[in-house]
Amino acid sequence: MTSGIRFGVWAPVHGPRAALNDPEEPFDASWEHNKAVILEAEQLGFHSTLIAQHTVNPHLPDHDQLETWTAAAALAALTRRIEIIAAIKPFIFHPVFLAKMALQIENISGGRFGINLINAWNSAEFEKAGIAFGEHDARYEYGREWISVVSRLIAGETVTHKGPHFSITDYKLTPRDLHRGRPSIYIGGESEPARALAADHSDVWFINGQPLADVAALIADLRRRPREGAPLRFGLSAFVIARASEEEAHEAYERLVRLAALDADVHALQRKHADPKTVMFQTMAKSVRVGTNGGTAAGLVGSYDQVSERILAFHQAGIELFMLQFQPLRAELRRFAGEVIPRVRAAGELAPALAFSDA
Repeated sequence: MTSGIRFGVWAPVHGPRAALNDPEEPFDASWEHNKAVILEAEQLGFHSTLIAQHTVNPHLPDHDQLETWTAAAALAALTRRIEIIAAIKPFIFHPVFLAKMALQIENISGGRFGINLINAWNSAEFEKAGIAFGEHDARYEYGREWISVVSRLIAGETVTHKGPHFSITDYKLTPRDLHRGRPSIYIGGESEPARALAADHSDVWFINGQPLADVAALIADLRRRPREGAPLRFGLSAFVIARASEEEAHEAYERLVRLAALDADVHALQRKHADPKTVMFQTMAKSVRVGTNGGTAAGLVGSYDQVSERILAFHQAGIELFMLQFQPLRAELRRFAGEVIPRVRAAGELAPALAFSDA
C-alpha cells in the first residue's frame, strides 16, 4: 500500500479520448498500438493503466474496439512493473469464471492486477446481444451480489452462495493468488448505489474528473461511511494538457475543443444509448470539456508548474491514483513524464516505481 501519488494512463482501446478527427492522432485501437503505449508508459515511469471494457466501440460502432481481458492477460506477460486494471461489466461474465480469469492474470503479472467494476451506460451494447439492460439501481444490486462472490473467490475462499442472481455451491479456485491476498478492486460511479458499493467492496474508488472542491466533497462523503478493513483510497480520471506556459496550454485546449465539435453526431449517438441516470453524463453536461470521464474538468490544463501544483492539491484532498488521458497520446505521455512527473517527485510526493494498490 502507498500514500504517494501514482500516475496511470487510459489504454486507447477505442481510439482517441478527446477528438476523433485529429490529424495529430489518427484513429488506432489496435493491439499493437495499445501494447506500444503501455510498454512506453511503463518505461516512462507510469504506475498503472486502465483498460476500459466494451465489446463494441461506444463512439464509432463500425470502428475497432480492443477486447479488455485478453489484452490484460497479454500485457501482464509483457510488462514487469506497471499495474494493469481491467474494467468489467458484471452482466457480461458469471462471477465464478471472471474470478478464475482474474486470478490467472494476477499470477501472470506477478501480483499487479486489478478489477474495475463498472455499472455500464451503453444500452445498445447489451440489447443488441439480447442481454437485458436493467434499470440503473437494479444493475447496482446485481453488481453488489456479483462482486461479493468474486471478492471471496479471488481471496482464496471456498464459496457457497445463494442469492437472487447466483447459486454457487462449495466453489474454490486454485491456484489462488500467489503474490498477495487478492487482486485489487476498483469501483467507479458517483450515484448513491455506486458510492455505497464502493464503501463496502472497493479498495479504490474512481472519481470522474471535476473541480477540486467537488472531488473533496465526494471524498469526505465516502470517508464518513462505515467500512470494514483498510481505509478506502481514491483515484481521479483527468485529461491533461500541460505546456511551458498557460497560454500555450489553452491554445492546445482550444484546438481540441474545435476538433471535438466535429464529433457532434457521435455525441448524439452516445446520448441516445446512455442511461439518463448515469451521473458521469450529468456531471459532464455542466461545462465544456474535452476527454471522457470528466476530462479537462479536473483543471489539469496549464503550465507545467500549474498542473503539478493542481495534482498536489488533489493529492492533499485524498487522491492517490491519477488515471490520465492525453492527445496526441504518446507525445503527451513523454511530455508529462519529462516535465510534470519530475516536479511531483521534487515535491516528495511521488510513489515508488513498484507501488500499487496492495489488497
